[in-house]
Amino acid sequence: MTNQINSDSDDGSIILEFATDDDVATNGSNCPSMNELIQASINRRQALHGIATFGLFAAGGGLVSGVMPAAAAPTRLSFKEIPHRHEMGVRVADGYKADVLIRWGDKIIPTAPDFNVNKQSAEAQAQQFGNNNDFLAFMPLPLGSRNSDRGLLCVNHEFTVPGLMFPNYRREMTSSERLPLIETEMAAHGHSIIEIAKAGGKWQVMQDSSFNRRITTLETEITISGPAAGHDRLRTSTDPSGRKAIGTLNNCAGGVTPWGTVLTAEENVQGYFVGDPLNTPETRNLKRFGFGRPWFDWGKHVDRFNIEKEPHEANRFGWVVEIDPYDVDSTPVKRTALGRFKHECATCVVNPDGTLTVYSGDDQYFEYIYKFVTRDRFDAGNRDANRDLLDKGTLYVARFEAGGSMSWLPLVFGQGPLTEKNDFHSQADVVIEARRAGQLMGATPMDRPEDVETNPNNGRVYVMLTGNRKRKEGNAANPRAANYHGHIIELAPPTSGGKADHAATRYEWSFFLMGGNPADDQSGAKYHEDISDSGWLSTPDNCTFDNQGRIWISTDGQPKSGFSDSVYAAETSGPRRGLTRCFFNAPKQAEICGPVFTPDNKNLFLAIQHPGDDFRKPYTDRATRWPDFNEELPPRSSIVVVTKNDGDVIGG
Repeated sequence: MTNQINSDSDDGSIILEFATDDDVATNGSNCPSMNELIQASINRRQALHGIATFGLFAAGGGLVSGVMPAAAAPTRLSFKEIPHRHEMGVRVADGYKADVLIRWGDKIIPTAPDFNVNKQSAEAQAQQFGNNNDFLAFMPLPLGSRNSDRGLLCVNHEFTVPGLMFPNYRREMTSSERLPLIETEMAAHGHSIIEIAKAGGKWQVMQDSSFNRRITTLETEITISGPAAGHDRLRTSTDPSGRKAIGTLNNCAGGVTPWGTVLTAEENVQGYFVGDPLNTPETRNLKRFGFGRPWFDWGKHVDRFNIEKEPHEANRFGWVVEIDPYDVDSTPVKRTALGRFKHECATCVVNPDGTLTVYSGDDQYFEYIYKFVTRDRFDAGNRDANRDLLDKGTLYVARFEAGGSMSWLPLVFGQGPLTEKNDFHSQADVVIEARRAGQLMGATPMDRPEDVETNPNNGRVYVMLTGNRKRKEGNAANPRAANYHGHIIELAPPTSGGKADHAATRYEWSFFLMGGNPADDQSGAKYHEDISDSGWLSTPDNCTFDNQGRIWISTDGQPKSGFSDSVYAAETSGPRRGLTRCFFNAPKQAEICGPVFTPDNKNLFLAIQHPGDDFRKPYTDRATRWPDFNEELPPRSSIVVVTKNDGDVIGG
């Protein structure tokens, strides 16, 4: 999601800044160019699948310049496309409405105080909706139903910015002044679970629901399970067992398991810790993850966020966390078997043999795509039998190869280079240093892998690659240098019994689209030939699928192209495959996250994150004050729900 950087002020204090197109690459591997493999990939894909049925290829054997050919059959998407805009509020296609469901600071526990920007506290925030909402999951009520009018909305809260959150924030604050604000920020991180219901065509939060709860960085106890649990590298002075963490951090995208739990992914955790990795026993590990360039000053006031005082605390973050939203008394669990990196998602799919695959992207320049395949089978008839399914299995990393094929390389202690010779002494070391393990195995460095989602209709996998302006030389799966606009790759697993087998280790792959303006010959953009002036997109981030298998893409970074981040819809098969159309625009400077439909496809929930986010300007100077448009209130990250005026399915 949003990338975050910092600079230091003259007085040595940390200045928190955010930038959607900046990042610091920590992958130092020397990967040769694979441009010579692109043509072979194109020719092979043509022979196997034909034009416009699988990949973005031209009949002549080369990538299409700007557009891809297609017949003139009408699209099933019936909405009238909206133009690119950069406005104070949201805009949705004609015939639809977008209502604000809940905002940062709104109460979700009956005892919570009303939001007061001038009287914030950790105690209040722990009972209120958190800040900078990201991943969304709609979990129908009751458990196991497909009810689309009542359910639990599960929401990640990725980050905070003190200069935008507190009117009284100053860089020169003393520890006694700053610590209460830090504790409030910690309470604003994490996850919210809220019961919502639809009555009379209007959604509302059920504030007296027994399901409502907050999971925070400040105080929520979380169990650590899997191969790294109890390892010396996870033990701290406050937890000598190495099995109990406090809180979850920088929660970005996520996923939903088939037994009805939520997986929340910890992403940019390195920005929360101060200290020099050189002064710790974890130097190599921390530097490879990007520690040493803090965005937050928490560690100046809270010891556990200082790597020189607690070097193993950092190893307790960067995991996938499983939460049971249906059991308010349940303890979340960090599933270490899925590896430690900057997780962007945790997308689940059941394989033909009953095992489960979980996909994740590592959201940084030149990082990798991963999947985890469980050892044991999912038991649809016994929910309790699946509770520890994610603790045993095989973690894989992706390598894209010549001819449009790809391999999933196992990250297993004792195999290949993952041995004591390279300082791996157990599977715990492999998962703690998953990035280094993937690098040694020869994984393909990608252009910021973000969301990885499976299409329920055709079993294919869609990878959002948001961009990589620092790439100087392309490779087969990331062919553009200085990739400012990103692209989407489509993976095709083999089939078993007529179903996609996501446990397989060999797939086929191709491009779904190449972002950017197709009118700019220098952009390298590639789309369907009927793309409109408002249909092209930049920086794809998240995606979801409706019941017809159509893809809905949200973006993060389009303001640099002169218009707001947006939601686009496109067919994934047929003559209009890949024809993206603009459906929804965010407010100025806001990112759109976590698109999710209700089971009947009549409601689309969107997370609007960091509206008016010019972080370098003072608290009083905001690009928009959406959604309240009240000069006494800051802009507030919020959830909106999009419905069709006639109550029919979204998109037609």
